[in-house]
Amino acid sequence: MSNLTCKVIPGDQTEVEINSGAMTRLAGVSEALTGSTGIHLAIATVPPGRCSTTHYHTNCESAIYVVSGEGQFLSGPDLEQQDAITAGDFIYVPPNSTHQPVNTSADENLVLVVARNTPVELVVELPDLGRRDCV
Repeated sequence: MSNLTCKVIPGDQTEVEINSGAMTRLAGVSEALTGSTGIHLAIATVPPGRCSTTHYHTNCESAIYVVSGEGQFLSGPDLEQQDAITAGDFIYVPPNSTHQPVNTSADENLVLVVARNTPVELVVELPDLGRRDCV
């Protein structure tokens, strides 16, 4: 039996994480908030017409759920794969996989729930690759 206890993190007590381009992230389950050692959960928001920087995560895989909005999920070494995404879609991102979420809506946020299998991610930004007109 574990000596650890469950924790409820109120929505107004999330951890503000480092932004990636125009994308903001608020963690609800993180090492700092909960002491988690193998999981991380956050809400990422991309404003209308904007995108994150192109990046990849060196130490984790990610699972993403599109809560609301619509856009494109660019991926591949040169972002050659372009998938339309909309509310209800799930996205899997393996470690070291280059990607960039883009909000194609003119008036609605793209809201993503992001889960990772590490409490702290290591991110490599690729500022010279991908869409830069929306960062």
